[in-house]
Formats: sequence, structure tokens, C-alpha cells
Amino acid sequence: MTDALKSTYENDGFLTGVPIISPAEALHHRAILEAVEAQRGSMHYQFKAHLAMQSPYQLATLPSLLDIVEQLIGPDILLYSVAFIIKEAHTQSHVSWHQDLTYWGLDSDAQVSVWLALSDASEASGCMHMLPGSHKLGKQEHHNTEDKNNVLLSGQTIRDIDTSTAVVASLSPGQASFHHGWTMHASKPNLTADRRIGLNIQYIRPEVRQIKYHEDSAMLVRGVDNYGHFQTDQPAHSDFDAQAWQQQIGLDARLKGIQGDTTQ
Repeated sequence: MTDALKSTYENDGFLTGVPIISPAEALHHRAILEAVEAQRGSMHYQFKAHLAMQSPYQLATLPSLLDIVEQLIGPDILLYSVAFIIKEAHTQSHVSWHQDLTYWGLDSDAQVSVWLALSDASEASGCMHMLPGSHKLGKQEHHNTEDKNNVLLSGQTIRDIDTSTAVVASLSPGQASFHHGWTMHASKPNLTADRRIGLNIQYIRPEVRQIKYHEDSAMLVRGVDNYGHFQTDQPAHSDFDAQAWQQQIGLDARLKGIQGDTTQ
């Protein structure tokens, strides 16, 4: 990462169009995902997917990816969660304007979110829109909504914001975006004939604490953890290990409980 890119991230709260893997590699990992889905059903929005599948773990721990993350949050890195976020073709699924950290229960914004495209993420297919500089405003008030097409657990929405400066963060397969936890972002429905598939990866620094739940978990992927605030996740050793899948199901439910609990 150049100093200019790091400065852009600090000023805007995001980077987009960063090449991570080749289009062929993205297609390869998409094929693995869809082979798993053929046996287990949709992997959309399943937290901790890297504990049940090798492919997301391999992608989340790529040295070239961690090199960028290190420059954004420092040399000690915990992998908090990995999830596929999928918009099926010709569907109305969307994400309202929000900030990631609103309901996560973390006591710090020492984190970064990565969105790695495994298929084309264009404006037509419902790529993310980012609001530059919005991370500097801190936490904004969110309102829960009931909308079956809203991907967010509580339909959380920031109302009455000026989106005239929003940037369309379109990605080609193999490219990624990086955004700060307070950066406001949203996405529209997929109007195309192909699935829009992204791998969402959450990294945090070891000093971060979970204040909603005392048994949250993460995995050290670079540097050292001198704090021990999280239980230790174990990566997947195959794509079809029944015990690993049972563990992932339980941890997915736990994280959805933490992030869906808007009372704290």
C-alpha cells in the first residue's frame, strides 16, 4: 500500500478497487462456494464461514491481504468473522444506509471490514455505495425497520442524510474494498442475471473487547495477542467436516444474537 492510498483511507474512510486475487482465482473460490451450497444450502450471511470451509479461511489469511490490513490497523490482527454476502439475480435484496459497528458490541473502532468480490459487483448488481468522510462523524442514530428485503438483521437505517457525495464502490471479481466501521454505506438490489457474491471479512486489533457477551471468539492471524479478550476460533480443515459445521452453526447464531440485540 502506498502512502497515498493510506491517506485516502484515513480521509475517506474506505478504499475500493484494490486487486487481491485474479479473476480466475475468484471464479475458483466461487465454484467452491457453490459446490458447498449444492450440499448444504445457501451460505448467504452465515457468520464464521471460515470455521466450516477452507476457502474463506484461505482468502482471509492471504499474506498480501493481511499486509494491507496491517497498514490500516497495526501489526497485531485478529480475524473476527468471515461471511458470504450474496444477492441473487433479479431480487430486491438491499442494504440501507448504516454503520457496521452500531450493534456489534465492540468497545473500540480498531477494526477494518474487507469486501472481496467473487463475482462482478457493479452498480446494476447492487454494489456498495460509500459516503466519504462519514467515519469522522462517529456513531449516528439508527432506526430499526421491518423490511423483508433489507439484508441487515434489524433493518437498521440512518435517516435524513445527504448522499449526494456518495461513491459507487463497484468491484470486478478479485478486487476488494476496505472500509472503517463508522463509514456510512448502503447497497441497492441486484438487477442483473447473475448472483452478486462477496466475501465480507472482519479484522480487529487484540485490545478490542466485546461488551455485550462474555464468550465472543476470534482468531489471531498476524502478530501477537497480549490481551486474550476472545476465545480462540479454530479454522476449517475441510469443506465437509460435520463437527466443524455444527460449530459454525452455533457461532453464527451467537453472533446474530449479539448483532441483532439492539437493546444495549
